[in-house]
Amino acid sequence: MGLPLLGRSLVCLALVGMVLPLAADAQPNLRSSFPGRRIGGGTRGECSARFLANLVPANSVYAPGGANLIALLEGPTGTPRPLALSFSPYSADSTTASTAATTQKLLPASPAGLVLVTIPAIKSPTRWESAYRCPDGDNRSGGGELDFVQSASPPALSLLVGQGEPADQPVQALLKQFRGACGKTLPLAEVAKAFNLSDSLGSGWPDQLPVRCL
Repeated sequence: MGLPLLGRSLVCLALVGMVLPLAADAQPNLRSSFPGRRIGGGTRGECSARFLANLVPANSVYAPGGANLIALLEGPTGTPRPLALSFSPYSADSTTASTAATTQKLLPASPAGLVLVTIPAIKSPTRWESAYRCPDGDNRSGGGELDFVQSASPPALSLLVGQGEPADQPVQALLKQFRGACGKTLPLAEVAKAFNLSDSLGSGWPDQLPVRCL
């Protein structure tokens, strides 16, 4: 015998009450479990060993907010190479990027500097990888659009999410501030200190970073 209408309604409401907390907890769980890597690159080859960092919170998970801004820090080099950004849907059940759903943005080769990129609004967790397009023999790139994903040098790896947390707010404010310097320069020490990267920088950096906005 079926449940009366009121009984069925109460059961449905109870199930919804169970599901909603799970949905609310899903993103915080991603924040604590995502295997991020703010600084990419390897140790061999001028191209693949060049400094590259996604400018995100320390756990490498970031909500860009309404400005939809992300930023990268490129290190010094004598032979700049194009920079590939890859964006793909992320699920905690999958540890690798799905090339079928991946979109890519290729940035021009540039010297050391701060790069700001405006992206579409983030509606679901998105895996963001950044890596230089290194020539064959350095990073084993064969020229394919997604070769850098399998390169010898691990890319900088971050997770972009739609729901912000307090840790995102200082980064959002900084990137908006940096955008005001588009086409100008910012002190390297100021940027490095803001993202706790001072100890990770090598030699050859300019005191003033060019700010490029794309």
